[in-house]
Amino acid sequence: MRVVLDTNVLISALLVETSLPAKLIVHWRQGRFILLTAEPQLDELRRVTRYPKLRERLKPALAGRLVNELREIARLVDPLPVVDTSPDPYDNYLLSIAAGGEADYLVTGDKPDLLTLGCYDRTQIVTVREFITLARLPS
Repeated sequence: MRVVLDTNVLISALLVETSLPAKLIVHWRQGRFILLTAEPQLDELRRVTRYPKLRERLKPALAGRLVNELREIARLVDPLPVVDTSPDPYDNYLLSIAAGGEADYLVTGDKPDLLTLGCYDRTQIVTVREFITLARLPS
């Protein structure tokens, strides 16, 4: 099963190690699904984790370790197809990763934009809780 985790899910996983997003990272590390990512997401993760508001709550080394792990273990999708479908143009790269990597799921907390799409191409767009249920992962 191929999965794209929205950057907001990755940030949530870093902020609260007992959260459902953090459990998703554990499931990925245990090989329960293939995580898809791409350079634009790694760039966004590096940029967002440097925001002062997040730096107060997040150790830079923890964020850096996740970026390195994503680069080394996740499947990097390249080239990325051009996508212009999301109500929020800044989310199109996530749909591009999903399409280019033939993802089964895009997991997000983005209620006003991505979740309203429901699916894109062959990819279901779901919340963390929905994905855990659909993938039959322990929560």
